[in-house]
Amino acid sequence: MSKRDYYEILGVNKNASEAELKKSYRRLAMKHHPDRNTGDDATVAEEKFKEAKEAYEVLSDAQKRAAYDQFGHAGVDPSMGGSGAGGFGGGGNFSDIFGDVFGDIFSGGRGGGQRVHRGADLRYNLQISLEDAVAGTTVKIRVPTMVKCNGCNGSGAKKGTKPKSCSTCGGHGQVRIQQGFFSVQQTCPKCRGKGTIINDPCKVCHGQGKVQEHKTLSVKVPAGVDNGDRIRLAGEGEAGESGGPSGDLYVQVVVKEHNIFTREENNLFCEVPISFGTAALSGELEVPTLTGKVKLKIPAGTQTGKMFRMRGKGVKPVRGGPVGDLICRVSVETPVNLTDEQQELIKKLEETMQAGGKKHSPHSTGWMDGVKSFFEGMGF
Repeated sequence: MSKRDYYEILGVNKNASEAELKKSYRRLAMKHHPDRNTGDDATVAEEKFKEAKEAYEVLSDAQKRAAYDQFGHAGVDPSMGGSGAGGFGGGGNFSDIFGDVFGDIFSGGRGGGQRVHRGADLRYNLQISLEDAVAGTTVKIRVPTMVKCNGCNGSGAKKGTKPKSCSTCGGHGQVRIQQGFFSVQQTCPKCRGKGTIINDPCKVCHGQGKVQEHKTLSVKVPAGVDNGDRIRLAGEGEAGESGGPSGDLYVQVVVKEHNIFTREENNLFCEVPISFGTAALSGELEVPTLTGKVKLKIPAGTQTGKMFRMRGKGVKPVRGGPVGDLICRVSVETPVNLTDEQQELIKKLEETMQAGGKKHSPHSTGWMDGVKSFFEGMGF
């Protein structure tokens, strides 16, 4: 009799994640477990339970799953020359479901001997200039962290000795308490979840298995990074417990405020002050970019707030795509500290412009007409 496809049994596709496999298995195990089915349906339910358990035990193991994906049942069935799914058959009691599927919620796994734990991830805030963020750079950082103790090689025990298995939990790190229908695992109060007891601690780390050090790291900052972007340095976090793997270091980018440019996504913005004469008569001026100076032509009659776009002078995004633009916003600067002669000239200019009416000041005239209509409508 040919076996059913494991993915079909669990009701998942071949690209299913570990979490999806576990969720599906949990649902089927709860539904078909023999302890929950009696009478005529018990035999059918038990077969379905065993079938789901077998499928999950293969697909939840990376090596067995790879063998199954390549060779099918022949890759994992010992009777067919495969490596075997291991431990199939047998209904067990209902608490097995919690040990198999939910055990990692309480403890991160099962098994005796000294328990190892991955080290904590660390974060480092790296301040860089806008120029470095746009162009990319390499910086050296000095990070305080916990590293594996060389005196005990991370075990926490004095050199020449080893941690002993905890007698209370048998090296599991948890104790199981049966509460009616459910079985609950709790951290062992004696070894505090480690599974081992150190009778003769290392004098260097005092039994912790790690010591504090400062290390200098080289961080390559890719071009185009922005505020909040993170750079992952694998294995550069804190050392794990009992010789476990180290965590990761996440370097978070903080771009310092620039005195000329501001950034919005891939575009750069800058404020460009221009004189009254240039705004009225036109002109040309130099404006800065992050790669040098460029000429900006100001047409006659330019008003404050006018935007000029300089294409391709912005930021190339770190994840690829077109380069952004530099957008210059002009601001007409009102002259100050005028001499008597300059004041007289402006008064004469104002008189001649008022004589021209809407011709010289279309925005102002239109605004005044709107104000007049508003007042009339309100009865003022």
